[in-house]
Amino acid sequence: MNGEGKQKIRIFTRQFEIIGDLNIYPGVRLTDFMNESKEFISVTEAQVRRQSDTVIMKAKFLNVRKNEIELILPEEMVDATDL
Repeated sequence: MNGEGKQKIRIFTRQFEIIGDLNIYPGVRLTDFMNESKEFISVTEAQVRRQSDTVIMKAKFLNVRKNEIELILPEEMVDATDL
């Protein structure tokens, strides 16, 4: 997470992979943020891909329905070297 209160995250739904930023207060855990958020979470600087890895959209702002999220993690936790 950088000092601006943004955390780069990766979200997986059944159909899409979303990479973007969450505006989250410094020191707040992603788990706590998700537990306290409402029906949608706001993702900025978002890139949306189909699971086939085809980019279908880029957006400065995107609301994501929490009920659709299967996985969410900080981007720095992704280790693609073993794939």
